[in-house]
Amino acid sequence: MKCVILAAGYATRLYPLTENFPKPLLKVQDKAILDWLLDDTGDSADQYIVISNHRFAHHFESWAAGRPESIVVLDDGTESNETRLGAVRDIQFAIEALGLQDDLLVIAGDNLLDFSLRSFIRYAQEKQTTCIMRYWEANEEKLHHCGVAVVDDDGLVLEMEEKPTEPKSHWCTPPFYFYKASDVPLVKQGIEAGCGVDAPGSFIAWLSTQTAVHAYEMPGKRYDIGNLESYEAVQAEYRGIRE
Repeated sequence: MKCVILAAGYATRLYPLTENFPKPLLKVQDKAILDWLLDDTGDSADQYIVISNHRFAHHFESWAAGRPESIVVLDDGTESNETRLGAVRDIQFAIEALGLQDDLLVIAGDNLLDFSLRSFIRYAQEKQTTCIMRYWEANEEKLHHCGVAVVDDDGLVLEMEEKPTEPKSHWCTPPFYFYKASDVPLVKQGIEAGCGVDAPGSFIAWLSTQTAVHAYEMPGKRYDIGNLESYEAVQAEYRGIRE
């Protein structure tokens, strides 16, 4: 299994911290966000692929040199928020650049969890389908700003929508995905079919209309670092992995 880390954004809401530095390398407690995420995966992946924009690629390369894992940093060539490819096109960029044909763990590089990703990986391997994660979000206003899934009693995704005007459930889907190897070639097909490319969940929403996708109920909490206020909150609250 390969792990693809989406880290090509510009994090404009975190300026000035991220004006000249990538958000995934900001420190939380004593470790960079990416260090926490890689540690969360344990030894599940045989290679990590960090997709960066051109402005920040050198920062990721310096960081990768200090990690023991096999890490490839891919520069997607963009230099501004206005010219970014979008998460789904970045995933396809990595698939084409490296000829990826494996199962893929695809994760956003700016979120943290207080549980290990190994439990999610085991769930996906048991289901033998592409899988997403889900948690119950009681606040309806927040549902307008995330992916929302409708699932059956077995966790099968019946419907999914990114940033819905009228949410059809309270199951919020954070940006952590397990792509079954046989579904990896469908990323290109989804883009060509017109799925959204900015949010990574847009591809999954399309994919769930083509094949089985299951949703893992998270056993813990997800921390989304979107602005200065949320970054400060995470600094105060986060305590790392809990199995």
